[in-house]
Amino acid sequence: MAGFEDEARTGAFAYVDATTLGGEEPITWDQLRSFEFLGERVHLASQQGIFKPRQFTYPVSIRTTPPPVGGPPPYEDEIALDGYLHYAYRGTDQQHPDNVLLRRAMDDGVPLLYLHGIARGSYHVHGAIIDAGDPGSLRFRVALMPITSLAYGAAVELDAQSATRRHYMQLVKVRANQQAFRERVLTAYRTTCSVCRLRHRELLDAAHILPFGAGGAPVVTNGISMCKIHHAAYDANILGVRPDMTAEIRVDVLEEVDGPMLTHGLQEAHNAKLLVPTRKQWRPDSEALVQRYEQFRAAG
Repeated sequence: MAGFEDEARTGAFAYVDATTLGGEEPITWDQLRSFEFLGERVHLASQQGIFKPRQFTYPVSIRTTPPPVGGPPPYEDEIALDGYLHYAYRGTDQQHPDNVLLRRAMDDGVPLLYLHGIARGSYHVHGAIIDAGDPGSLRFRVALMPITSLAYGAAVELDAQSATRRHYMQLVKVRANQQAFRERVLTAYRTTCSVCRLRHRELLDAAHILPFGAGGAPVVTNGISMCKIHHAAYDANILGVRPDMTAEIRVDVLEEVDGPMLTHGLQEAHNAKLLVPTRKQWRPDSEALVQRYEQFRAAG
């Protein structure tokens, strides 16, 4: 059975790596429950934070649940200044079976999946090695690494003081916040482009009202759900959003003659009322809309 477990674990890492495009995209709950190895279904997560499939002797994943839609961004508290994830014990009993399982994985250097919830049923994924346990604080210290490294059967040594670890952990936070921002905005807008009402999730983005580089926070009230063409037009100041959530197309673009994509995709959006979230607390920040619209007008 040990051979099956080792091969299935490596196969699971490869499956997750391919499913998430090397960790670039989130993985869904259904995908985590759909992995098969040698014709046998092997679940990669459960409602428990520390999960061991029935076929395994070691855990395969550790998980944290997502905050509410209006909650803080991922990793705000979990990743400490030492560059490690500090993962809480299951309860306060050091001898709880789940805590014993993680200590065994730590002692034997068994790699795991770390699933960080960014929205309901959606997770940002990493490879993980339990580096140390601290019974006093009831936490395990976990080294995170790209899932791709585990997919190829080799854990990456990322020293906590090295530039490599610092760079990777910065990427972890940025990527997770981007994914969480998109998931939360799409949830608020019911997975619909606010401009054209397109509902194909894979073609939708979360457009920042105020860009991150200009102080825009990755929160729902600083986002608008848009399809990729309208998002690109918004970023390029071809499409503006008035403070009353009405679309405006730049004058020179309205006068162009090109083809059906320009006509139906952009020009017909002029003066269209945008879809807004049903919950008032998720609707765009009025001051941010004014500031962004002023930028659009100046650019035009």
